[in-house]
Amino acid sequence: MNEAIAIFQVEARENLELIEQGLLDLLDRPEDRDLVDAVFRGLHTLKGSGAMFGFDALAGFTHHCETAFDRVRKGEVAATTDLVSAVLAARDHMRQLLEDPSGDHGAAGDALLADLERAVREADGAAAPETPKAGATTWRVKFELPADAFRNGANPLALLNELRDLGEAQVVVDTSRVPPLSRMEPTDLHLGWTVTLTTEHGRSAIEDVFIFVMDEMTLSIEAVDAEAAAPQEALQDAPQDAPVQAAAEPAQAPVSAAKPAAVAPAAPAAEPAEAGGAKAAKAAESVRVPADRLDELMDRVGELVIAQSRLSQIAAGGTDVALRAVSEEIERLSGELRDTMMVLRMVPVSTLFGRFRRLVHDLARETGKAIELSTDGESTEIDKTVIERLADPLVHLIRNAADHGLETAEDRAAAGKPATGRIRLSAHQSGGEVVITIRDDGRGIDRDRVRAKAESQGLIEPGAAISDHDLLQMIFHPGFSTAAAVTNLSGRGVGMDVVKRTIEGLRGSIDIASRPGEGSEVSLRIPLTLAIIDGLLVRVGHGRYVIPLDAVEECLELSLDEDLRSRGRSFISLRNSLVPFLRLREMFDTGTPPELHQKVVVVSTGAERIGLVVDQIIGDHQTVIKSMSKLHSGLPTFSGATILGDGGVALILDVGHLVAKGQQQEAQMREAV
Repeated sequence: MNEAIAIFQVEARENLELIEQGLLDLLDRPEDRDLVDAVFRGLHTLKGSGAMFGFDALAGFTHHCETAFDRVRKGEVAATTDLVSAVLAARDHMRQLLEDPSGDHGAAGDALLADLERAVREADGAAAPETPKAGATTWRVKFELPADAFRNGANPLALLNELRDLGEAQVVVDTSRVPPLSRMEPTDLHLGWTVTLTTEHGRSAIEDVFIFVMDEMTLSIEAVDAEAAAPQEALQDAPQDAPVQAAAEPAQAPVSAAKPAAVAPAAPAAEPAEAGGAKAAKAAESVRVPADRLDELMDRVGELVIAQSRLSQIAAGGTDVALRAVSEEIERLSGELRDTMMVLRMVPVSTLFGRFRRLVHDLARETGKAIELSTDGESTEIDKTVIERLADPLVHLIRNAADHGLETAEDRAAAGKPATGRIRLSAHQSGGEVVITIRDDGRGIDRDRVRAKAESQGLIEPGAAISDHDLLQMIFHPGFSTAAAVTNLSGRGVGMDVVKRTIEGLRGSIDIASRPGEGSEVSLRIPLTLAIIDGLLVRVGHGRYVIPLDAVEECLELSLDEDLRSRGRSFISLRNSLVPFLRLREMFDTGTPPELHQKVVVVSTGAERIGLVVDQIIGDHQTVIKSMSKLHSGLPTFSGATILGDGGVALILDVGHLVAKGQQQEAQMREAV
């Protein structure tokens, strides 16, 4: 039962997300009847399934919301902004009742229901124009429940009664699945039904009848002419084979007793497979797997990659041709398994972006500003672990854009801008990284205020020369804020420094650009995955290091003579442009003399690039990323470590930090010149 409740909670959370998205869409399209029906069905499902699994408080509270929204569905009241906002607030309370069913939420729930009732009364005076009914339609509804329907609590009689409540119904029993008495299981359901229903309600109302059993049943709903449906009534008088009739009688009696209607066994026919078959096929396309199992499987794949690397090294050092062939085959299979595992962990960015529609809606109400959120590149995929850790940084950036960036409607009008401020979220893949951009069309960053604040905090010397890039990066310092007053949203200088630390913890980088009066743009460059990457294995002195292969642009040779000539300036000429480089041998203090033929590995992050001087390029390496120990986790030059095939350890270079260090060195040298 505990497992069933856990599954219910997972599905209820997904249902609540769909309800929220539907309500947010209603704010833009309040006359969309499909959206209204979808939200109502979501509330109806949540109420019914909550009561089934013992979440009585959730079911009772949702019932009141469903009743209120039913008036919107019937066209009695309009889906006003206040009404939709009241249901959104109620949805948050439903989430609390789901996560903490034993908590004391009565007072908060009563207040929300009072707000909802007030919104319904106000919307009652602005009732939506009711769509004229097109008259009654005749539908032929065929359905079969699974054999274990009784054991799972399904009641076919209740379904038939709900169909009769919609209009005039003629019910025909299908006994073609009834087995001989010797093979019949008393607890199994063997009957099917064909219902000819004449009603003024639409197809969605019929589907709502089967909402709790839809996934497991076979269902077909077809619109038919009333005259074409009439011949089915003749089946009541059709002669029946005695054995079939005897087998069907126990099921016919209660159906007839429930409500007078034409009930009789139907002639054997091919099983309908339209709607139900499609749903069954759709349900079979995916399987719900706990996230921790994926993480465990990823760890196993990582260990396999390490073992395969060891096997390849042993095979390469021997003369056994058969061993080498097996090693190559295992290398191919482990690579395919790794790629498949990576795909399993990838989720679209839309799962992240979808959360912020509600955030922007709440920010607009809190700040009194009109804010429009748009998204782009939602199909871009990224590792699920990265998605989870990106949520909080993006919340901070969006809140900052809404509070600091966007102006009030009056200020925007004075600046010749539209009254509605715009925040745009976009994502795209660039090599082995995903670039997420948050852009607003607000006032931009006031550089004078940033500089004044930085000088007052002692971050820079008064009057000191500083690049525009470094000045804008000041806003990521702890406790830094240019807000004139502390509000519920910002002003305490907490948030942006957390954003920077989180992004750097993901081995990513953050950049910011701003134009006065035109807005700001924050770009996050995040690796696709945190588990296994392709790396370039290099040697510096006696140590081996891994450079993420996606950051490598090219490799070239640096002879000893060129190394000596570049002393004091550390630049190489690469296709008519000067690229700064770092001597890793000196950075790591290897104490070894330079090799005769050193190599320069040119790496980049975005538009910035530097060269890394190494002693030897060993080759490509499938790198299983391991976290650094607590003692070494503060070293900014390294983002992790990996285990090599011979059991040794290689540190993974943090390319973003090295590029920043190289660019800083370049700026200092240019100033010296």
